[in-house]
Amino acid sequence: MRVFVALAVLAASVYLILTTAPRLGLDLRGGTQIVLQAKDSPQAKADAPTTDRALEVLRRRVDQLGVAEPTLARSGENRIIIELPGVQDPRQAVEVIGRTAQLTFHPVISAQQPGAQPKPGQKVLATAEGEQLVLGPAALTGEGVSDANSGPAPDGPGYVVSINFQSAGGAAWGKLTGQAACAPMGSPVRRVAIALDDKIISAPEVNPQVGCNVGILGGSTQITGKFTNQQAGELALLIKGGALPVPVEVVEQRTVGPTLGADAIRASLEAGVIGLALTALFLIVVYRLAGLISVIALVGYSALSYAMLLFIGATLTLPGLAGLVLAIGMAVDSTVLVFERTREEFLGTRTRQPLPKAIDRGFGNALSAIVDSNITTLLAAGLLFWLATGPVKGFGVTLTIGVLGAMFATLVLTRALLFLAVRGPLAKHPKLTGLAHHGVVRRKLEARDPKLYDRAGRWLIGSAIVLVLLFAGVFVRGLNLGVEFTGGRVLEYSTGAAADARDPLAGSSIDIEKIRLALTDAGFPRAIVQASNQDAVTVRTEPTENTAPIRDAVAKAAGKAEQIRDEKIGPSLGAELRNNALIALLLAVLAQLAYLAYRFDWRLGAATVLALSADVLIVLGTFAWMDKTLDAVFLAAMLTVIGYSVNDSVVVFDRVRELRGLRPKESFARVSSAAVLQTLPRTVNTGIGVIFVLGALLALGGGSLADFALAMLLGLVAGTLSTIVTAAPIAVLLDKRWPGAGKARTKKKSHYSTPAHKRDRTGAVV
Repeated sequence: MRVFVALAVLAASVYLILTTAPRLGLDLRGGTQIVLQAKDSPQAKADAPTTDRALEVLRRRVDQLGVAEPTLARSGENRIIIELPGVQDPRQAVEVIGRTAQLTFHPVISAQQPGAQPKPGQKVLATAEGEQLVLGPAALTGEGVSDANSGPAPDGPGYVVSINFQSAGGAAWGKLTGQAACAPMGSPVRRVAIALDDKIISAPEVNPQVGCNVGILGGSTQITGKFTNQQAGELALLIKGGALPVPVEVVEQRTVGPTLGADAIRASLEAGVIGLALTALFLIVVYRLAGLISVIALVGYSALSYAMLLFIGATLTLPGLAGLVLAIGMAVDSTVLVFERTREEFLGTRTRQPLPKAIDRGFGNALSAIVDSNITTLLAAGLLFWLATGPVKGFGVTLTIGVLGAMFATLVLTRALLFLAVRGPLAKHPKLTGLAHHGVVRRKLEARDPKLYDRAGRWLIGSAIVLVLLFAGVFVRGLNLGVEFTGGRVLEYSTGAAADARDPLAGSSIDIEKIRLALTDAGFPRAIVQASNQDAVTVRTEPTENTAPIRDAVAKAAGKAEQIRDEKIGPSLGAELRNNALIALLLAVLAQLAYLAYRFDWRLGAATVLALSADVLIVLGTFAWMDKTLDAVFLAAMLTVIGYSVNDSVVVFDRVRELRGLRPKESFARVSSAAVLQTLPRTVNTGIGVIFVLGALLALGGGSLADFALAMLLGLVAGTLSTIVTAAPIAVLLDKRWPGAGKARTKKKSHYSTPAHKRDRTGAVV
């Protein structure tokens, strides 16, 4: 059954890969750039604060449009630059996101009579059918709406928009409909007008069952009309996104090239291939046939994850692909964990059990650690997707898909292939499988019984000293925030070389790579260079007063640089986006703590969270000392670091829980020491496998790619060591203060998992 399921899933994945084109993000492919200008209105002036509020409304609308990983930034006082990757119909996007979308609900005073003039405070608006209605002042606005969704009409063809009100909005809606219900049926006064930007989109009559001065209760309603599916969807997202505080108009629209250069993209691909090849070679050398099977499973995992991204129409960007890097590490980790547990089962008794049975026990024993580590990661990924926006949300999407694919690769594909391999001739020659002997690390630790945590405080003192020294870089050197966080300057130059409007990267005669190198030599290595569908190059860089070196560098590389635009821009990762990301991250950590407290023990959960916090501070401080830029790619790397740290701690504490049940009379310090040593082979092998990928990216990549790999490597080392020198010692000290860590929900294990030197000659536990 596993083989059949695996083949079916892989066949579907291959079909999707061959028939579906990927949607690449702005950093990999480019997209459509729209420049909007805010205009003064009677209610508000189009200044910088008002434009910032409009930007956040536009961000919500773009997210609702289904455009993943957009870039939005304020330019000057009243302009907004929006870059949309993979948009099929830019005109439709402009029409939707540029609407003011002021939603109002009005009582109907009467039908407009020829020659009659409305009284002060009243207005006359026309319905879609051309009927003129006299409306009273708005009784409710879109600010009273909490949510809106579109769907098929329940009582006929067409589509409707369902609206949910906030508490105050629901009360206002009930009062409005209650007053209308007092009028007789057929009277215009019994109707309620719903207007969008002073255009009536629906004017329904209140149902006869609604009581006078009672109104429609429940805090919800439906907008009916002759809506198509697309129209209803656009109306729902406009209502949900909110109204713009000031009107905006499109002043420019163009196609732009990728923010990452072709050389950088090519280098990342080469690094990925080299790193994965080295990882595959390492697994084969260490685990022989089992390693080869795991490599095949990882190839299947890669195909499955990529196909799932294609299926949901996700936009592939570098921060999003960071989630897949984490998932690859988790797939390797799960496979290595199963192999090490299988070795323990096969070598755990003098009367060895058959290899197929040892494999079955190995998967069973590793299952809890695999499930717990993946669930904690999925909790974080789900909250990041639900609450965050922008690149953080994209990270959550790809991480979720990657984790699900990794679990399939380990628990279904690897298991099916492994059982097929050990049946037949290999059953009599188990050494060929690579699972019939312990590795070098395990053999050197087998005869030792060090007392690592008898003095746990010393570990914490040492780790605290390292943490303080590294994190001091934040205060001594400061954080070098990227353009996404601080804003900067946008300079546009005409080069005289025409670019292909359909594909600036492939068809442009502008040598973007040459310009990037020239800007790096001029002292602007972080400058973002994009071609446009005119004979122009856009350079986005950090705040600077002297732009002459930038112009000279562009002129040197392109032959000509005539400046046509120079504007200051705000951060693309605005305050609301940063706040949402921080809230999502905090809730994700709390959810992980709650889950680990339930599955293990609150002491172990607290130790895990404290250790991952230390890892984040260490990487942050190291980047400060090295004066590296903190940008959206670094943010994705930090999220990945948190995932690695939690995953490593979960594996170790899963073994703590197991040994706690097998050795109830031993101290928690000794149990923790044994757990760390028994999981060390898995830790070393997993770390080496991931280091190959990141090391290749660090060596071959440049700019933000190299910094991403550096942050990941620092996080990998810190996350691995923090489990040993921070998480475990904290758990030991907490157990001394509040005894009982690891006793709850201990796993009942067979005696086969106990190391051989702890058994007597019959195999019974000593």
